Amino acid sequence: MQAKETLFADLVQGRAQQFQVPLYQRTYSWTEKQLGQLWSDILDQAQLLGSREKASPHFLGSVVLAPSPQNEATFPRWLVVDGQQRLTTLSLALAAIRDHIADTEPEEAERIDEEYLINKRKTGNDHFRLLPTQADRPQFAAHVRGPRVEQNVGGSVATAYAFFRRKLVEAADPAAQQDVFRLEQAITSRLTLVAVTAERRDNVHRIFESLNNTGLKLSQADLLRNYLFMRLPVRGEHVYETCWLPLQKSLSNDELEQLMWLQMVLDGDDRVRRQDLYAAQQQRFERGEVSEEEIEAYIRELHRRGALFRRLLQPEEEPDAAVRAHLHRLDTWQAQVTYPALMLLLDRRERGELDSADTARAMAYIESFLVRRMICRVPTNNLNRIFQAVPGQLPLDVPVADGLRQLLSANNRFWPDDEELREKIRTAPFYQYGRWHQRKLVLQRLEESYEHPEPVDFAAAQFTIEHVMPQSPGSEWIRMLSEDVADGESAEDLHARLQHTLGNLTLTAVNSELSNHPFERKQDLLQSSHLEMNRRIADTERWGAKEIRARADELADRAIALWPAPLRGVGRAERSRDWQLAHQVLAALPHGTWTSYGELAAFLGSGAQAVGNHLANTPGVAYAYRVLTSEGKVSDGFRWAAPQETGNDDVRARLTADGVRFTATGAADPAQRLTADDLAALLAGTDDDQMDGDDTAQGGTLEAPGEETRAERFFRQLTADDSPETVDAVRALFAHWEGLGGWIGHGAGRHTTSAFLMLGEAGSPGCGIWPMTVYPGTGRGGTAEVVFQYLAAREPFTNRPLRAELLTRLNALDGVDIPEGKLELRPNIRLSLLEKERNREVLAETLTWFRDRWEERGTS
Repeated sequence: MQAKETLFADLVQGRAQQFQVPLYQRTYSWTEKQLGQLWSDILDQAQLLGSREKASPHFLGSVVLAPSPQNEATFPRWLVVDGQQRLTTLSLALAAIRDHIADTEPEEAERIDEEYLINKRKTGNDHFRLLPTQADRPQFAAHVRGPRVEQNVGGSVATAYAFFRRKLVEAADPAAQQDVFRLEQAITSRLTLVAVTAERRDNVHRIFESLNNTGLKLSQADLLRNYLFMRLPVRGEHVYETCWLPLQKSLSNDELEQLMWLQMVLDGDDRVRRQDLYAAQQQRFERGEVSEEEIEAYIRELHRRGALFRRLLQPEEEPDAAVRAHLHRLDTWQAQVTYPALMLLLDRRERGELDSADTARAMAYIESFLVRRMICRVPTNNLNRIFQAVPGQLPLDVPVADGLRQLLSANNRFWPDDEELREKIRTAPFYQYGRWHQRKLVLQRLEESYEHPEPVDFAAAQFTIEHVMPQSPGSEWIRMLSEDVADGESAEDLHARLQHTLGNLTLTAVNSELSNHPFERKQDLLQSSHLEMNRRIADTERWGAKEIRARADELADRAIALWPAPLRGVGRAERSRDWQLAHQVLAALPHGTWTSYGELAAFLGSGAQAVGNHLANTPGVAYAYRVLTSEGKVSDGFRWAAPQETGNDDVRARLTADGVRFTATGAADPAQRLTADDLAALLAGTDDDQMDGDDTAQGGTLEAPGEETRAERFFRQLTADDSPETVDAVRALFAHWEGLGGWIGHGAGRHTTSAFLMLGEAGSPGCGIWPMTVYPGTGRGGTAEVVFQYLAAREPFTNRPLRAELLTRLNALDGVDIPEGKLELRPNIRLSLLEKERNREVLAETLTWFRDRWEERGTS
């Protein structure tokens, strides 16, 4: 290769020639940010041309060229391996100057055209000195031909051209007039480029790869597209127009990359990762001599499967109603992990190996596999491996749908059977597992199973999940539960065990009205519901433990009928998932925290006595001694399951060493106790699930026309439960936050909405950060949830000492004492504490400190 410094004029002027942007290159993508910087550089260089000051030209960057396969001795053609964005932008700037002077200086306009933009005596595509990739070609050609040509075009090329036309009009302002020909000269002779020219024997594809490895990061799809069309020197244009371009228009770059990965999986590679897609496919092609015909066949197969893949992304494009319904539900479930199996089914159907009825039946097995595992709390971390293996492991000696059911029923797949499903519906805290849209879909399907003659349109209505027995029960609810307790269990423990089970949950569009009312009041509202499941709840005389369990049994019958069970006798492995979950959550207990047998049992969907027996008889369970009675005392029946290596069998001494404090009565500090919800949060990770679903935070706060805004709903709910002084304090808090440059994102929940104190780009919550979420109380007083757990994954608060400082600052509020052990969780502060002026001042200072730390991120 040869490299030399050159000017734009020297590069493109002279005899007829053409610079071709290869098919594999990205489309033109410069935005106003890059255009504005270039224009500023052009103005600086134009100003230097008019002064006596001697200054070096401005270095614009490199251009890598290689001989084109269509090269001719009398008409050189060059592939632009790198630098197409720069060349395209400079050409558009010159086209804009040409059109700017066309009426007043027609001869000069013609000169610019012929020197830099066109090959005057050539026709067709050869007419243009720069020939962009096919996707950009119509836009670019329209602007190079001139403004008098009809230009029904848009996109980045048109935006860049319009930018330069606008700047030229501004430059003609008499107040600060710029000589347009000096601007032309600045572009053509004051912006330098390093032109790297490859020879014919050089491997242009390797050059392209090396450029990508040195900072011009392209996606796996970009690299593979580059490789494919490098291997199609003869058929490339035709294949691009007939297959690739339609595919590229129908899918985003990320979707196209996913399709390429799925094609490898369907072809038998069940271990390839998306980030290794390009290298794996390249290696496959280079195992032997691959002809152009084989490369073309691969692209045509990709194009065919692209139409099938779009049905996974847009289920409404699926013609069969039953298959379409399954695709819609799996899309709502966000089951992208199942794409290899779904693509296999659609592919086999198109090949005639199964009909639509069997396709729908096979998809029902996939849906059941996901739903049953979620209800039974089977971890999801191996789902990728399970479904990626489906194309390569599907039995060949049985029909496709039967083979899929057999495969998913096999050893180590953990597809819960009817007995396990029934037990978990009765006892497991359904509300704490899975994602909100998955829980909502399960309840929706159960409602649909009643086959009401006038079914509800769930797509049009806004339903949320309602606890029939509320999460914060009043005295009437506690009195009712007291009638159902047994074996020395308290009403509070019974409530903790049953509140989140499926038998106590329903869907409603009016749960802000239901709130924490006694059951008699809820009955009236549920009776008027359009949902059959709600009317059945309303028909019961009371709502206690017996009724919740009876409803759970009824829903279990429906679930078993809705979601098919796995096959028996296929080697299904048994394991104690619940106790493994207990071991995991106890191992995750932060320093300075404890929990109770009742809370751990409620988290597991088990009983306090069963928990105690297991911990007493199972050696090696981490922190088993940090499970205490509900009063914070060591259980009378506690014993070590194995001798202690340290010789220290004093439980209280071990607790003290672990940071657990004790009160004057000898009980563990209740502030350090973790509830069942806290335990669930420990294993939930640090994702943003708290910002979606029933309480999704969104930058915008408008509902449908005529409805109250989310902000109005938030303050209505807050006012209903807190004093006017507290409400005024919250308004002042929000105003202070907005004064710091933040904004308030209100949740979409109707039962309990929320307000997020956001920093970052409004309307894009996932791009920003928030220190706390404010919730109305719905019967128990509003709270501010401090999101330490979420902050642990957001810079700069991944630094634990920074989170610890935030905790220290918050603990300076009178009435706040958050233990250090909750630095991994989301503890609450009562909003009523903000009625004190000093507390408002301390919190305002803390939020200012938080904002300053966030703005300083990355500068140290």
